[in-house]
Amino acid sequence: MEDLTFTTLKQLARGLAEQFGSNCEIVIHDLSEEHIDNSIVHIENGHVTGRKLGGSPSNVVIEAIQKNPDDLEDQYAYLTRTDSGRILKSTTIFIKGEDKRPRYVLAINYDITNLLALESTIKSLTTTGEDADADQPTPIPMDVNQLLDELIAQSVELVGVPVAYMTKEDKIKAIQFLNDSGAFLITKSGDKVSKFFGISKYTLYSYVNINK
Repeated sequence: MEDLTFTTLKQLARGLAEQFGSNCEIVIHDLSEEHIDNSIVHIENGHVTGRKLGGSPSNVVIEAIQKNPDDLEDQYAYLTRTDSGRILKSTTIFIKGEDKRPRYVLAINYDITNLLALESTIKSLTTTGEDADADQPTPIPMDVNQLLDELIAQSVELVGVPVAYMTKEDKIKAIQFLNDSGAFLITKSGDKVSKFFGISKYTLYSYVNINK
């Protein structure tokens, strides 16, 4: 069943890439445990983000593994950003197995950088001076180390103070955010997180389990 699903997804990926051209990257992630650190099992037009087979999951993918499958929803037409600064319009679709848990992810990333530049030029001629809030693109990590760094940065932003000034309660809040985001699914993440927050691994996991 899963082999047939994967084969079908590869056909779909090829078709979408051919239909929308070289600016459209199509990625298939395998969410099985053995692929946590290198979830990309198929990719079309990988030059869009610079990723390859065996590449790491994105924030959206790793968070999905942590969520209750019943709460998991596909995400359509949101903005992401590559390591080189390209802006992408992205869609993430979760493919569930017979156990109703997410088994694969089909991700579509269309490079709209040049279109945004054109839009900006047109807007400069048509603007009325009223500012509109814009969505902030989510970074696409190149490897699991970069993904973990991004999650740690998000945890610090959530708390709102530098780690040197964090109280115990601040660190608990940051670490529980990392746990809920799936950070500890990444191999040896506990070592890096405990070092960053200046605590032992024993303390780290005690913070994870507080109120649980």
